[in-house]
Amino acid sequence: MAIKNIIRSLEFFSTLSDEQVELLASMSTMHNYSEEYILHYEKKESNKLLFLTEGLAKAYKIDKHDNEIFLYYIHKNSLLSEISNIESDTLFSFSNIELIEDSQVLCIDYQRFKKSFLDKHLLCMAFVNEIIARSDKLQTLINREFIFDSVAKVSMMLYTDLEMFNKLKRHDISLILHIQPATLSRVLNRLKRNKIIDIVHGQVTVLDTVALEAIYKEL
Repeated sequence: MAIKNIIRSLEFFSTLSDEQVELLASMSTMHNYSEEYILHYEKKESNKLLFLTEGLAKAYKIDKHDNEIFLYYIHKNSLLSEISNIESDTLFSFSNIELIEDSQVLCIDYQRFKKSFLDKHLLCMAFVNEIIARSDKLQTLINREFIFDSVAKVSMMLYTDLEMFNKLKRHDISLILHIQPATLSRVLNRLKRNKIIDIVHGQVTVLDTVALEAIYKEL
């Protein structure tokens, strides 16, 4: 697919005219990366604005003991770069971004982009919305790590990202939620026993979305 068509397919750029899309395409390139490729590391600056057009990525940090702390997933047609300040000429990475599937990435020269769009007050609202969305993700992280018990953690993931839950191995889910595999099994059995979910051949189906959401919304 041509870069112009890929740009038009992204909600972030939906307000641009055909002429503006042409200009953006002139400062953009497409790249294909393999699974496990790390796009950028935390605390590093970048002059590239990155969008995931195909595939799946995860954001994570490394603690002082070299343990991986999972933050959130980034799905296709989403901004990969982390935006905290639209005044700066470079982008700063809060976390590591690793691809967990073979992926396609739209790469935009950020300095040219800023000069041609942000400095002319174009797409500023799109950036503000991205900042708010990342803030919501970090709020979810705080709840998951410091507020929720194991039942709430599992319930929230089932409610907000059932497709990913069914895609991952139970061991990987346990690592993400920072609970023991045995605890995860007990929680799933409890939810099934209460007829909130069903499990067939390892795949979870939600039977009562209202009850599932209430488990973590009430905390």
